[in-house]
Amino acid sequence: MTAQILSICMFATTFIFLLFGFPVAFTLAGTAILFALTASFFDFLSLDFLALIPSKIFGTMTNELLVAVPLFIFMGLILEKSKIAEELLETIANLFGKFKGGLGFTVIIVGALLSASTGIVGATVVTMGLLTLPTMLKWGYDKKLASGLICASGTLGQIIPPSIVLILLSDALQGAYSQSQLLQGKIPSNPISTIDLFAGAILPGILLVIFYCLWQLIMIYLKPQSSPALINRGKKYSIKKTLSIIFLPIILIILVLGSILMGVATPTEAASFGAVGAIVLSFIKKSFSSKVLSESILDTTKISSMIFLILIGAKIFSLVFIGLEGREILTSFINQIPGGTIGAMLFVMILIFVLGFFLDFIQIVFTIIPIVGPILLQMDINPLWFGIMIAVNLQTSFLTPPFGFALFYFRGIAPNSIKTIDIYKGVLPFVIIQIIVLLLIAAFPEIALWLPEKLY
Repeated sequence: MTAQILSICMFATTFIFLLFGFPVAFTLAGTAILFALTASFFDFLSLDFLALIPSKIFGTMTNELLVAVPLFIFMGLILEKSKIAEELLETIANLFGKFKGGLGFTVIIVGALLSASTGIVGATVVTMGLLTLPTMLKWGYDKKLASGLICASGTLGQIIPPSIVLILLSDALQGAYSQSQLLQGKIPSNPISTIDLFAGAILPGILLVIFYCLWQLIMIYLKPQSSPALINRGKKYSIKKTLSIIFLPIILIILVLGSILMGVATPTEAASFGAVGAIVLSFIKKSFSSKVLSESILDTTKISSMIFLILIGAKIFSLVFIGLEGREILTSFINQIPGGTIGAMLFVMILIFVLGFFLDFIQIVFTIIPIVGPILLQMDINPLWFGIMIAVNLQTSFLTPPFGFALFYFRGIAPNSIKTIDIYKGVLPFVIIQIIVLLLIAAFPEIALWLPEKLY
């Protein structure tokens, strides 16, 4: 037995435990410490190596960037629980519902807006499903099309800033890039930031929204009965009220995202502004209450605690994996893949895509990226392009049958009249669209790189 064999066994054991549903954070940390103790028994690893764990945890605790995560989560939850998101959806549906496919376009547009405000796939899919699915079914929308639209629009939270995925991904990529520089004997610099990823993700996000709308148009042409117009919905709004409902949330999102992209505020500062802005907006809408605030704080605490515990567990896992020379095995394997850099990139993309069936994005970002990231980034791969490719890839994985997480979220709120096979058939065109966008970004990196280069 060698240290490298132990590293492979550690990775496999962790993956098996995760598949059986054991808590992610404790699985990562517990498995790593168990194998570290085993390695010390065989003199493959000194227990003194574990003394590095506190510094890893402290580095996470003192990372100002990660403070933005609970703040953006809180912002999204306030908008959701104060019914602002629901009112926005109803209003836009009233505006476009009288046209064929109008409700479908509404789902896409509001899905993008909710994604920009929450950044959480599960929350967006569930919210969109609960608010729009009954209406879509009532007015005779095709079950498969309705399912596909809601699931696909919900996954936009993976790519449209201020995405929680992009914030966490930027942190992981910064660490991976520093490691790649050190492995090459270079002084680490800071070539990628959350702002860069936000800017790089805007055009791919817009491209996905446009393609989704084009598919809705195609369905109107091919199967007009699949996307009927809504007539006499009964609820009327004045122009003044309509404008206030639509523009105030949009202005909040623009101010938050714009302040980040223009360099006026850091992501953490913008997230703070967004959280306060969401509360102010709920006051203006007269929907703020102590119940809304307490529920938002409680859910934010739960979600944030889960994320940071996983992050700490992943740090420990990565440390032990590297200590057991696991990275050397992986480096050797990737370097032997035919096709050089393209082959290595293709292998990692397929690996992340498959793992996205079984693991949440947080697990993938903090367990896979620190391991494979330094290896790929030594091949002169642009870290910003690499990050956008990962984000779009994960989005596609979360939508792909039969294991996509978005499908599970939707299945949980969909009525029995919608069969699982209907959901699968409904999302397939959108999976194809996302693969096309991913291939376009791979073939034309400028899609991800143009805006950051222009801004910075």
